[in-house]
Amino acid sequence: MRLTDYERAALRDLDRWQAGDPSPLMQVIGLAMKPVDWAVDKVVPHSVMEQASDAIEKFLDVLAEGSQWTFQTETILRDLRGKGVDAETIADLRHAPMDVLDAYAKSLFAENTLLAALEGGGTGLGGALLMVADIPLLFSINLRLIQQIGAVYGLPVTGPEFRPLVIAIYNVAASGSKESKLEAMREISVAAAAFARDVPYKGRVSGTFRDQSRQMPREIAKALLSRKVFQAVPIFGAAVGAGVNYWFTQEVAETAFQLFRSLFLEVKERE
Repeated sequence: MRLTDYERAALRDLDRWQAGDPSPLMQVIGLAMKPVDWAVDKVVPHSVMEQASDAIEKFLDVLAEGSQWTFQTETILRDLRGKGVDAETIADLRHAPMDVLDAYAKSLFAENTLLAALEGGGTGLGGALLMVADIPLLFSINLRLIQQIGAVYGLPVTGPEFRPLVIAIYNVAASGSKESKLEAMREISVAAAAFARDVPYKGRVSGTFRDQSRQMPREIAKALLSRKVFQAVPIFGAAVGAGVNYWFTQEVAETAFQLFRSLFLEVKERE
């Protein structure tokens, strides 16, 4: 299907995002955290790193079950109909004007980053005791955010089969690396082919991705713990927990936004 001028401009924006360095916020945080990253390797007990890795791995394993994928689409459809979009189902949004979808998707960032910050601040009051417990809550908030943004573009992410795509988004958010973006874009192409042909999405089947996905919980845990290390200090940890959760959720939001825009456009081109 022919792309509009706005959609062609969006493709150029996506190319810049994929080829670009981490966001300015992530670059600033990265520079500030270099000494902390070193300290994490030297100071943080191995048991704490293992607990954090296990917490993330268990959450990602739960994504293989149906219970974590509950998500209501009525609000999104109602809001977009209020903006003049003619859509009775989520799938209808694949043919909606992309500029309207982009604006609405961005409007979802604030409520989720605020919720994550409040949750991180609350668990931060408990210091190290609640730091690891914070991670599943943070990932649950961000799973909902990913589902919201996918639905905006008419691409429901509502079942365990979407686990590889969700993991890819978390990985890009945690690292911001070009390599993680490339892996995520490959996953997007697989998803686009499935949506365009209206067949079940099964994720990539290459051994490389399976091997990488086993390493992701540890890498994501390290990225989060290096920023949450001072959350172990009671009271002061509340500010750290809120700030880190805000940062991570903002990165998830931006990553999901870019990837689902890419998926939207690729599905449109394939149809």
